[in-house]
Amino acid sequence: MTKIKPMTREQLLISFDRLTRFKEPELRYLRVFTEVITSNFIEPKFKKFELEQMSCEDLCDLAQKIINISLDELLPNATVDPDFTINKRILEYEKSVFKIGDKFIPLLDNKINYSKAIGLIDEANVFNLRWLKSLSNSPATPQNRRTNLYPVEKVLLVEGITEEILMPEFAKVLGKNFKENGIFILSAGGKNQVVKYFYRFAECLKIPIYVLLDNDAKENYAQIAPKLRKFDKIHLISKGEFEDILPNTLIEKTLNLLTANISVCDTGKLEKAISKVEFLEEFFRKRGAHEFKKSEFAVSIKQNIQNMTDISDEIKGIIDGL
Repeated sequence: MTKIKPMTREQLLISFDRLTRFKEPELRYLRVFTEVITSNFIEPKFKKFELEQMSCEDLCDLAQKIINISLDELLPNATVDPDFTINKRILEYEKSVFKIGDKFIPLLDNKINYSKAIGLIDEANVFNLRWLKSLSNSPATPQNRRTNLYPVEKVLLVEGITEEILMPEFAKVLGKNFKENGIFILSAGGKNQVVKYFYRFAECLKIPIYVLLDNDAKENYAQIAPKLRKFDKIHLISKGEFEDILPNTLIEKTLNLLTANISVCDTGKLEKAISKVEFLEEFFRKRGAHEFKKSEFAVSIKQNIQNMTDISDEIKGIIDGL
């Protein structure tokens, strides 16, 4: 006897979100399908080790059964005949971006009723779900991208949050919208993590990777350079950290707006500063303002980017290289 607890709308959307994130497909599908089965199969009750020993075909059959029953429960009046066009387009897209072992193809070659599932998706959902919805009308091509990022065509791998926040904004000013051009930017959280991510991505991706490193990451640069594929690129910032290649005028403008009722930025000290991060830390400390935090300051910088003069030549060169 089979007994299933239907998934809620929120659970379904979370599952679809996780299935369509930019990550190795086998990791996504195995994790999501396993969670769906363990959480929603009442009888029989599967243990984790049993699912780990199960074939991808059987795992997929169980998960899609739960998902489709849940969709029928939530949308009983939706008369959608699944032709699995969306599923085919997802599979085509995944195979064009990732190197997927034959063993895992059955996970992606599923019969989830996405034609019905798109009835749960609206403009308030994250962009990968909106992209999923758009596949009901057209294939996963650049012309279908709009502002949804997908399909991803290139990865920009950076060290920190400052680059992740500011690079897309600088690119917009230069007429190169990251989402519209399928550029996925990822902050690795440090130079050593950049190396780990690059090694991993170079093994599983078919698309180019552009690596951006701070100047103190020369050793990490040397670890990555020999493993670059012919279409990958790496750039070592000319001096210091990413903040050090921001135009002084942009930093001054931002600081003056942030501390309008306290003081004005000392332009001379900024010009002479060896490290702009150290200058900023001292600036906030001496003026009794809040503690300098890179992420918060990057958001403030982003709000003050207006035109080409707010972008340094080095940042322009990095974006042109993309």
